[in-house]
Amino acid sequence: MAEYLKRIAFMVADEGIEQIELTSPWQAVLDAPAEPRLLGPQLGTVRGFNHLDPADSFPVDIAIEDAAPADYAGLVLPGGVANADKLRTNPHAVRFVKEFAAAGKPIAAICHAPWLLVEADVVRGKTLTSYPSLATDIRNAGAHWTDEEVFVCPGDGWDLITSRTPKDLDAFNAAILKVFSLGA
Repeated sequence: MAEYLKRIAFMVADEGIEQIELTSPWQAVLDAPAEPRLLGPQLGTVRGFNHLDPADSFPVDIAIEDAAPADYAGLVLPGGVANADKLRTNPHAVRFVKEFAAAGKPIAAICHAPWLLVEADVVRGKTLTSYPSLATDIRNAGAHWTDEEVFVCPGDGWDLITSRTPKDLDAFNAAILKVFSLGA
C-alpha cells in the first residue's frame, strides 16, 4: 500500500448509506492522494443504497468504538436517512464526533448526516446546511441553517463543511479537499 500524507475517516452505520455520498468523496480523497478509512458499527461489511434500493457492500476498516480521533486528519459523514438515524443512536459514534470537534479537527457532513452532529451537540453557534427537512432540528440545536450548495463554517476551534444532497457533491468534495488540505 502506498504511503499517504493524511488519513481521513468515513463514518457509517451498517446500512442505509446513500452510496454516492460515500463513494464520491472517498474517490476524491483517494485521488488527493490521502488514505480513506471506513469506520462502521463493527467489522464486516456495510450496505450502500441508491436512495431506497440496496446497492453495494463495503468492507469496514475499523469498528467505531475502536477508532481514535487522533488517528485521522478529517472526518466525512455520508448521508442517507437510515444511516444518519442509526449513527445518532450509536453512543460510540456520538463520542467520536464530540472528541473530533473538541480536538479541533474538520468534519464534513452531507444530506441527513448533520443529525449526528446535532446529537453530539457540536453545532451550537455554527452555520450549516443539510437536507431541508433537518432545518428545524439544526435550529433547535442552536445553529443557523442555510440553503446553499456547500457551506464551510469555521469557528469554535474547528471547521464544519456541509452540503444538502448528492447534487452538491462536486462542491462538497472540493471543499473537503481544501479544508482538509489535501492534494496540490
